[in-house]
Amino acid sequence: MPEDTINVGDLEPLARQRLSERTWNYVAGGAADELSLGWNDSAWQELRLAPRVLADVSAVDTSTHLLGRELAHPILVAPTAAHRQYHPDGEAATRRGAADAEALAVMSTLGSTPVTDLGTATDSPWWFQLYVQADRDFTARLVDDVVAAGAEALVLTVDTPLLGARDRDRRTGGHTVDGLQPPALAGVRPSVVLPPDPRPFERIYNPHLDPSLTWETLEWLVDRSPVPVLAKGVVRADDAQRCVDAGVGGIVVSNHGARNLDTVVATAQALPGIVHVVDGAVPILVDGGIRRGTDVAKALALGADAVMLGRPVIWGLTVAGAGGVQWVLETLWSEFAMAMGLLGAAHVDELTPDLIWR
Repeated sequence: MPEDTINVGDLEPLARQRLSERTWNYVAGGAADELSLGWNDSAWQELRLAPRVLADVSAVDTSTHLLGRELAHPILVAPTAAHRQYHPDGEAATRRGAADAEALAVMSTLGSTPVTDLGTATDSPWWFQLYVQADRDFTARLVDDVVAAGAEALVLTVDTPLLGARDRDRRTGGHTVDGLQPPALAGVRPSVVLPPDPRPFERIYNPHLDPSLTWETLEWLVDRSPVPVLAKGVVRADDAQRCVDAGVGGIVVSNHGARNLDTVVATAQALPGIVHVVDGAVPILVDGGIRRGTDVAKALALGADAVMLGRPVIWGLTVAGAGGVQWVLETLWSEFAMAMGLLGAAHVDELTPDLIWR
């Protein structure tokens, strides 16, 4: 890593220098005016901490349990698409870097590495993010393939029946990844077939996304899957309750990195209401704007069980491959341990709501 790289934010301009304008806009951009993109960051920053003093923190323990796994820390790699556009080793490098940082990684349906190669990249635990296709038989086979490859859970994206107004992509000619089609979706028929001369409102649909997903689809997947299914993209408490009723193994509070619907609520603001209604029935994870160890501590103090890290992992991958991913995760892990100690919390279960200043 460059000698003057101190925190994960230092990697952002370095990654930008290494990527084409089109690829950078795809990574960095949000929907429309990108208001929610900024809110995701600022919502964590606006939370004030209220540390306890005179607590014995001589042995800070960041470990946690999640879906039967003991993890060294609660910082996971969020699913993001097509890692080979950032580094030649793609998702394999991401998995190796995550493993070296003792982090669980979630791989994307839109990744650029075959599922079987994901399973053999390292023997560390991993989950698979799923976009259900209109062809349910194909989806069922994909589920079987990823579970056979070693995925210990499925993370169903529930907030993306279609894409949002990604203005940055449109200004640079639309995002394309030359030669990188998602291997996981090879041979699938499009979920949406547009007419020969589609009208503007008909062009909002994406062939990889099924806009007909319903609660019945979630229930079908929960029944069909041999591993736990987490619902990713929930920001409403009533939806969280319906997810629990449908039998999910966990909920990811997420607004898709603010890439779909602009002016959607920031995840830090949505989290407490979901924690309240779920009331410990299933684990709750949160992503969106996590950049510092204090953000991780705040998320857990608000009731999350773990966080997911998206764009910073891509920055690290772009700059230094697997080593960059490891550095990002270990830097945040170190900051998180510092925050715990300074908050007077020796264990993650001591990160409680009273540590947030009211």
